[in-house]
Amino acid sequence: MDKAQVDLLRRQLSFEAKNGLNFILAAALCWGLITWIWTLPQNDTQSALWTFCAVAPLMPLAWVFSKILNIKWTIKGNPLQPLGLILNFAQLFYFPFIFLAFFKAPSELPMAFAVITGAHFFPYGWFYKTLAYPVMAGIIVIGATLIGSASNSWEVFRVGIFMVVCLLILSVWLWLDYPRKGVKTK
Repeated sequence: MDKAQVDLLRRQLSFEAKNGLNFILAAALCWGLITWIWTLPQNDTQSALWTFCAVAPLMPLAWVFSKILNIKWTIKGNPLQPLGLILNFAQLFYFPFIFLAFFKAPSELPMAFAVITGAHFFPYGWFYKTLAYPVMAGIIVIGATLIGSASNSWEVFRVGIFMVVCLLILSVWLWLDYPRKGVKTK
């Protein structure tokens, strides 16, 4: 397989999966829930525990958005398609940092989670052949680190607000990007 064939397969993924927009919209809703959790009158450990629960609906929400926006969940016949799942599972190797934050400094959990979320977007720039993912990965990682580092325990919700805004910007960018890839193969 030569570079032109790989690029065609990447363009097909970008177009038919609409750049993974369903997952980004689902993540925005989950981060909205995380933001709300950190505004509640409870201790940091309780908020951190509820933060873990807030990401549970991600996959079902992504499935709902795929139905609403007519996004293909899998692209049969595209040998690159399984790579998307592999790239997503790669972030699981960063979860020891999440657990460390949970046990050592629960108020740092949203920042750690945001950094890992943002960083895992980077390779999707290659996968979907778009600059949206790597640019927003950098913005999220740097922004979440700065906001999280400057926030007191009762200001942690600011990381969540930042993530929701970034994910909505990324959603618009991905939506505007995918149609220009208008390529379909068998």
